[in-house]
Amino acid sequence: MAIKLLQVTISKPSEYAMILNRAKNDLSTAVSTVVPILNDISNRGDIAVREYTKKFDKIDIENFKVEVLSGEIELSQNVKQAFLKAKENIENFHKHQIHKGFEVSVSGNRLGIKYTPVESVAVYAPGGKAFYPSSVLMGAIPAKLAGVKQINLFTPPSLDGKINDILMYVSQISGINNIYTIGGAQAIGSAGFGTESVPKHDFVVGPGNRYVAAAKAYLSSIGQIGIESIAGPSEVFIIADETANPEWIACDMLSQAEHGEDSVAILATDSIHLAQNVSIELDKALKTRKGRIEMKSNAIYENSYILVFPNILECISFSNLYAPEHLEIQTKDFNEDFKNIQHAGSVFLGNYSPVAMGDYISGTNHVLPTAGLSRIYSSLGVDTFLKRITYQEITPESLELLYPHVKLMSEIEGLEEEHGTSVKIRTKNGNT
Repeated sequence: MAIKLLQVTISKPSEYAMILNRAKNDLSTAVSTVVPILNDISNRGDIAVREYTKKFDKIDIENFKVEVLSGEIELSQNVKQAFLKAKENIENFHKHQIHKGFEVSVSGNRLGIKYTPVESVAVYAPGGKAFYPSSVLMGAIPAKLAGVKQINLFTPPSLDGKINDILMYVSQISGINNIYTIGGAQAIGSAGFGTESVPKHDFVVGPGNRYVAAAKAYLSSIGQIGIESIAGPSEVFIIADETANPEWIACDMLSQAEHGEDSVAILATDSIHLAQNVSIELDKALKTRKGRIEMKSNAIYENSYILVFPNILECISFSNLYAPEHLEIQTKDFNEDFKNIQHAGSVFLGNYSPVAMGDYISGTNHVLPTAGLSRIYSSLGVDTFLKRITYQEITPESLELLYPHVKLMSEIEGLEEEHGTSVKIRTKNGNT
């Protein structure tokens, strides 16, 4: 078995249409499953959450809330140092994203923007095989820098009722206020609607299975919560030329494949020689590195591609059409090639920049738009949690100057009786 290798050209869309038309996270079936759960939680609160926790997690829980420990947590120093370094780098990068308001004078009036944070954020962290403490840092730290007052973690309960020590530690260092041991769609429902013991949250972020994604999408669609974007399968797109290392590229593709069997890894190159060698390296790695083998094999052999274009410019053009979550550029002139990139969640430049660095430690955020949504969405950041409020102070002189225009425009729109009058009565001749 081998990865699909295609020789294509950007001028013939029929050759690659099936790759661009990947499922846009079709959650219709999952939504139909989670909506009754969400409505039930809205109506019955804690009782419903306990019932779904018993059904899906096989555990009885009376009290969902767990306080974040303030004292020393028993972990090896190596583990603590790793997460502390990640926290430091994430903070150092994200603090430069903090917006400052401004004021300007326009037609003699004082106009400005004031930024205010959302009041509460729920960070979701999956349990079981999908154990991502790094996602807690990625969700909580930007929210904290934005000034969010209440940041709580939601995570599925363990059978022993305890919070994993690493999860507790990252909660401690990232500014999590409380932990709620609720998982799945019921976690999103309790955070979105609020219950007797769970406060309502304005925003929900974090990875999860399709039911978590469906719950977030649905509650967002009815205006109950804000979300970063609708999350789909993880994906990497690699642009590479003959200077790239085929073994490294194969490993980078497999690093996405081990996220799940629906993950996607694509190499676009102008070198058939590189393409063939990467295919060989993929097969070799799958025979020797057996962890999550079924998951990785399915992702590589069923969902992934190696595409050979006539030149690197066509690789870049296709990347912009694809709008990937993660984009690696492993070419001789990667900085020049990067100038032509228009759509991507996060970009990794040069042979020494694997996606895993951004996943954990470099400082950029790994919560990214998938399934082509980087055309319209950006990575999670401080501004995700900030609202922009515009304001204005109108002067009497400006009223006199601009009223004739307001009068005409309000008449055109049929709103002169009240819109126009509300300005007119403030002018010198307003009552005549």
